[in-house]
Amino acid sequence: MPRKKKMLQLTGGGDDGSTGLLGGGRLAKDDARVEAYGSVDEASSSLGLAKALSKDARVKAICEELQRGLYAIGAELGTSPKAPRAFATMTSDGVRRLEDLVAELEAEVTMPDQFVLPGSTPASGAIDVARAVARRAERRVLTFERQAGSGNPEVRRWLNRLSLVLFVLARYEEGRSGRAAKPAKP
Repeated sequence: MPRKKKMLQLTGGGDDGSTGLLGGGRLAKDDARVEAYGSVDEASSSLGLAKALSKDARVKAICEELQRGLYAIGAELGTSPKAPRAFATMTSDGVRRLEDLVAELEAEVTMPDQFVLPGSTPASGAIDVARAVARRAERRVLTFERQAGSGNPEVRRWLNRLSLVLFVLARYEEGRSGRAAKPAKP
């Protein structure tokens, strides 16, 4: 029987309240940088749940595409500023892709003209949760950048577009399921 390769190692290094950065160095687990990439990770996990709940292949593919964007942003935020960049960072092309995605989806769904209650379907509800988490991630990135005095403006722009993509995607998911979002105001 082949031996499984051990990928993770229990070190206990975080027992002191710190965590390691890609490329070296450690920060407190409640540091603004860690809060930022942790919130990005939460948004990706929320999208994973939405992807698992959806029965629509296009929704699943879009969720996965967005997760990959969040993964890239998390890596960018989680890398020590002293380390060389060994991966692609978020660019204006990534932002444009989200803008195009909004236009594509809006062409296929009737958008509500008022606030709506999330949860018309399990998958649309999960997408709306991911939207709320993505908005928190955007706020955490802003806090980190303000404290650090720098940051990639395309990360901010991408996260800002992400919440709109997710709002439209949730409405698209509802439409594909033969449901509509309920207005928040009775």
